[in-house]
Amino acid sequence: MKLAISHPWNLPLKEAQGLQTRLAAEVITQTTFDPAGITSVAGVDVSVRGGTARAAAILLSYPGLEPLDCGLAQQPITFPYVPGLLAFREGPAVLAALDQLSTRPDICILDAHGLAHPRRFGLASHIGVILDLVSIGCAKSVLIGEHRELGRAAGDWVDLMSGEEVIGAVLRTRQDVKPVFVSIGHRIDLVTARRFVLACTRGYRLPEPTRLAHRVAGGAMFIRQSASPRE
Repeated sequence: MKLAISHPWNLPLKEAQGLQTRLAAEVITQTTFDPAGITSVAGVDVSVRGGTARAAAILLSYPGLEPLDCGLAQQPITFPYVPGLLAFREGPAVLAALDQLSTRPDICILDAHGLAHPRRFGLASHIGVILDLVSIGCAKSVLIGEHRELGRAAGDWVDLMSGEEVIGAVLRTRQDVKPVFVSIGHRIDLVTARRFVLACTRGYRLPEPTRLAHRVAGGAMFIRQSASPRE
């Protein structure tokens, strides 16, 4: 995919933090598309083993969620593990995986944070901005923020707060199962992001795009709809 913004990835920690702060100003927090016109969604996840990041990007139809294509990439890790700077550790592999998809997705859901980040620029926002791609963060654990008690039913949600600022939504996708943490990535508002994540859920805790990406990033085989299996 063509980059809208390019920058080095192997930066000193302070420079990486400064870059996040500068690029956070580029995040668009309004929906810039017609939700009724969405026909495809991609899910992205990364598995790290040893010194290698293995990223999977799974393209699905929408709203049917049939698996259509898979991008898979492995990259050596050149950046240390630092909470809040995972984009610099995993970003190159994610870009390489997305670049392998035959079709640019209308929306990308990443197992990552977007605005729910100390500098309001997690991996989901980072990828969205540098690709000018509609993106949503849907993480399995909280990075920052607090929230009030959440209802037990699927579809229940509460705001994720940082002080007085709403930075995301805590969403129950399945009854009595741990929630996911949804935040704006780029070019989408939080209400629309939350609704898309819920619409992409099929009885599991994780939405189908990132659930399948998680499996393939971890080593499972990708099975394309109406086609022979491949990785």
